[in-house]
Amino acid sequence: MNDFIPGAVIVPHPPLIIPDVGRGEEKKISKTIDAYDAAAQFVRSLSPEAIVITTPHIIAYYDYFHIAPGSGGRGDMHQFRAPQASLSVSYDNLLREAIIDEAEKAGLAAGTLGERDPSIDHASFIPLWFLQKAGVSCPVVRIGLSGFSAREHYQLGMCIQKAARRTGKRVVLVASGDLSHKLKEDGPYGFAPEGPLFDRQVTRAMDEGDFLQFLTFDEGFSERSANCGLKSFQIMAGALDGLAVQSKLLSYEGPFGVGYGVAAFRVTGEDPARHFLPQLDDFRAKKLAEIHAGEDPYVRLARLSVDTYVRTGRKLTQYPDDLPPQMKDRRAGVFVSLHEFGQLRGCIGTIGPVTGSIAEEIVQNGISACSRDPRFAPVRADELGILVITVDVLGQTEPVDDPSQLDPKRYGVIVSCGRRRGLLLPNLDGVDTVAEQIRIAREKGGIGEDEPYQLERFEVVRHY
Repeated sequence: MNDFIPGAVIVPHPPLIIPDVGRGEEKKISKTIDAYDAAAQFVRSLSPEAIVITTPHIIAYYDYFHIAPGSGGRGDMHQFRAPQASLSVSYDNLLREAIIDEAEKAGLAAGTLGERDPSIDHASFIPLWFLQKAGVSCPVVRIGLSGFSAREHYQLGMCIQKAARRTGKRVVLVASGDLSHKLKEDGPYGFAPEGPLFDRQVTRAMDEGDFLQFLTFDEGFSERSANCGLKSFQIMAGALDGLAVQSKLLSYEGPFGVGYGVAAFRVTGEDPARHFLPQLDDFRAKKLAEIHAGEDPYVRLARLSVDTYVRTGRKLTQYPDDLPPQMKDRRAGVFVSLHEFGQLRGCIGTIGPVTGSIAEEIVQNGISACSRDPRFAPVRADELGILVITVDVLGQTEPVDDPSQLDPKRYGVIVSCGRRRGLLLPNLDGVDTVAEQIRIAREKGGIGEDEPYQLERFEVVRHY
């Protein structure tokens, strides 16, 4: 058995699994309860000296891993009408500081800044409740997720492993996370076809110990499945980097429309084949090569514009000779979007044409997307090779009398109030309803919820 990371578990966090909350409803997920008890006993058998819990419900930042500060925490289920269900834990300050130090060495932003609520979140409370019931009473480090990619989450896990080695503590990882929230039409979040498919793939990965699968899910697919656990599992996988594991899926259920998976991983030794970052880098390189090779003339021009500006600081003036005539002869509004590993890196566009052609519009908005999007720092030269670019050419806008005339998959929307306007493109990951589409566009335009507004819709041709 490994002396510093002897094992790990994946567990869900449905509040009703706590009897004071469920009031009998928990019996509908009895397999999950039995598996949870087994997972807690498994953790106890590993004789941990510290528990690291990764949770999606502590405060999360786009570019920072938040780690709960202080000497300890207390939590209860009052938000679920069961304040009598409560617990407290002490925090392992030595291990926490070692993790932060290792993260700093790895170039990751992580620490105890930015806490807004010191109480233990329910995604930490529930596994702690089962662990304490099983007799596990060691100190805890509670770590949140971030907007970073799979790679950075895995790297943070590697920092946890290094911190465990450095402090000499036996550390068990508890990855708290539910699976898809979109398994049933009558569930609280509705249905998406990606939901059941994600759950099948991720539970198979749990059972087989296939941590590369945790790292290579398509970001859009993962987002459409509406899961909250994948990044938690990625940190856990990093903590087991280079270690041989015996893996077992203990249970899977989804009767309420949300997937609950429980899995256990026992470390049995070292395994050089289970260093997954090089494998992830190879996977990404092949995928990027395929995407770049398949780009159409619209995207190739946008990429040339971005590359030229980032490398030289100058606007592209010499266009390729093989541009299609419609790019040179037509005028239209254009949006250029930049992504890195499924995450937005910049997006700027024009609702209507402001230049003499679609080609000019692409060149200008490519520059703006890589250097003038206020949400992001300018794109660096070392990022150019990993950018995935799309170009949306907008059709004519038309007024909308009623939201029923909108469709977030087919139509983009413009929300206007006086001179303020907010636009949202169609067919965006995670935007599945008209109400959500209008809300985001309204907020982008700085239009208050109670202010009157007008709606317009438009179609786009998206180029990859």
